[in-house]
Formats: sequence, C-alpha cells, structure tokens
Amino acid sequence: MKLPSTTVIAPEKIRVYLLSARKRNDKSRWLAKAGYKLENWERLEKDLRTQLLSRDAVITEKTKYGIMYEIKGILNGPNGRTLSVRSIWMKEHRSKITKFITMFPDKR
Repeated sequence: MKLPSTTVIAPEKIRVYLLSARKRNDKSRWLAKAGYKLENWERLEKDLRTQLLSRDAVITEKTKYGIMYEIKGILNGPNGRTLSVRSIWMKEHRSKITKFITMFPDKR
C-alpha cells in the first residue's frame, strides 16, 4: 500500500534528528556519505518523498498510538552515492495524520 502524499515530514526531524551529530544513534555521518548535509536538508526531505514515500509501505506494528509502517528502498544522494535504507512511518489513530518517524541503514 502507498502512504498518502500529504504525509508529514517534520523539518526538525531532518535537521535535528537526522543531519545533526548526536552522541547516540547518530545518522549524520551515514547520510553525509551520500551528500546529505544540514545545509541542504530540504534535499533530503524531497528525496524521502520522491524516492521512498512513492514505494509500497508494509505494516510492521499496531500500537495504541497508531499503525507503524516500514518502507525499504534506495536513496540516491546529491553526490551520486546511494544508501540502502529502512524508514519507519506512522498513521496516528487520534489525528489520522501520517508522519515520518525515522530512517536507518538497511543491512539485510
């Protein structure tokens, strides 16, 4: 199934969580390998929408807050390198909003 094109990808999630260096669960170095940096955070948002959100999503879990989905795919970065990724999305029960949760390397 496809998630809606109106899915929310919070700018803070990209700028603070994915592209800023963190002590735990740092993803910024991994994403930098494909050319994603804080200065071009909008490119990562665009690529998430066009390269991942357009793919089929699979339900992974149903929680009291909503339904969790996973989308696997390849991100073609601004520098031409590719990243194999697993992304997590959620459709909230209460608000009915679908939103991006996280992304990490697909090592499978």
